[in-house]
Amino acid sequence: MDCFYAAIEEREDPSLIGKPIAVGGSSPRSVLCTANYKAREFGCKSAMPAFKATQLCPELIILPVRMELYKEVSSQIREIYRIFTTKIEPLSLDEAYLDVSHAHSSPSSIAREIRHLIQERTQLTASAGIGPNKMIAKIASDWNKPNGQFAVSQEEVPPFMHKLPLKCLWGVGKQSLKRLDKLNISTCGELQRYSKIELYQLLGNWGSHLYELARGIDEREVKPSRKSKSISKETTFSENIEDLATLYKQLSPLLEQLAQAMQQPNKKSFSVKTAVIKLKFADFTQTTAEKGVSEIDPQYFLSLLNQAWQRGNGKPVRLLGAGLKFHPPDPNFELDFSEPRQGS
Repeated sequence: MDCFYAAIEEREDPSLIGKPIAVGGSSPRSVLCTANYKAREFGCKSAMPAFKATQLCPELIILPVRMELYKEVSSQIREIYRIFTTKIEPLSLDEAYLDVSHAHSSPSSIAREIRHLIQERTQLTASAGIGPNKMIAKIASDWNKPNGQFAVSQEEVPPFMHKLPLKCLWGVGKQSLKRLDKLNISTCGELQRYSKIELYQLLGNWGSHLYELARGIDEREVKPSRKSKSISKETTFSENIEDLATLYKQLSPLLEQLAQAMQQPNKKSFSVKTAVIKLKFADFTQTTAEKGVSEIDPQYFLSLLNQAWQRGNGKPVRLLGAGLKFHPPDPNFELDFSEPRQGS
């Protein structure tokens, strides 16, 4: 979907059309969930602090998140997908992989029909990428945004990948690009000059993986039963917190939210692998502390919070997060977020 949350808000209030808008928290310490294309012209983007966004665009209108509305529209869109295939792997409310390899119509014509039905039934626009695998389709979906589509056939993969900048590949971020830039590698074609062994020697296991990605190789299937592998809750404080005791108190409601989330039908059978605490400090640096666990106990989180706090050397904290990473389902798993034991 094109600027999904913002587009829904424009649909609900046409007076917003043509104005720079964003969806998210409006307080200086909040962040944006998304921004429409007009706001993006000023440099506003998702995950940007609201204060920075308003500095870049003083006229920016920041609207509150209406998640129930967005979920309702997302359900409408999923119903359109099901007209064409049952092999649907959602990535988020506004994005999904569809496997149409066994359909009678061409993938490009199916994409056009889906986009037409979405616009007809929701008054929103979508963009599509068509490719022989998930990676190619994902990259292609950004090629003709907004309200467009782009197809890469199996035969077109080699020339398409040869010119593709490495920054377009999944998992290649700023730090990765810096490492590759030192090797004078900026495109997939330049990376293809190296053998898998050479890339492993230069970059380790990640180099072997990159060898395949740079050639457009992706063997992942579309999995309709895709399950969440983690869950997290966090809060940004209206004022920085400067002592550990206050952070302990702020942790309790986050653990309660995690407990509630774990009671959802699709989470109840998951066994927990790792407990996670995240801190973001006043200077916007952040740290995470993790611990492998066999059971859930608030004392684990308190211990992790203490570790993360010590790393900050007393710096004030602006954000606290708590999360869980999961193993595959375990029918014997039970969650117990009881009160912390005395002395913890």
